[in-house]
Amino acid sequence: MLTETIETVPIRSSEDIVRVRQKVRFHADAMGMSLIDQTKIITAASEIARNTFEYGGGGELLLEILRDGARRGLRVTFSDEGPGIADIEQAMSDHFTTGGGLGLGLGGAKRLVNEFDIKSQPGEGTRISLIRWK
Repeated sequence: MLTETIETVPIRSSEDIVRVRQKVRFHADAMGMSLIDQTKIITAASEIARNTFEYGGGGELLLEILRDGARRGLRVTFSDEGPGIADIEQAMSDHFTTGGGLGLGLGGAKRLVNEFDIKSQPGEGTRISLIRWK
């Protein structure tokens, strides 16, 4: 699989969450993704960007184009150096929340993408990678 790094986007404020949405939308559209696929990856990325800011204390988004034979995809990877997630399985379950939301964030984001990977250790931060294939 070939990987091409497009850009990185810092996530330090609520305005950066809007910028994440704009960047993901631009690159998904430029790849020729359908409107439905664009909406799915943008929604998932927005949710994880919000978590990165609110729970991780800020972090970074890495955008990459993937090529696997004839397939092309967009990978968005969020990383932070926040408190980490003690129980990933619990955090992935619907309706679990440590904030005031509906608790559909991580599980909902996973359902919107083709591939979802999460790595987190308490005290060491979190890294979440989402891939949507065209």
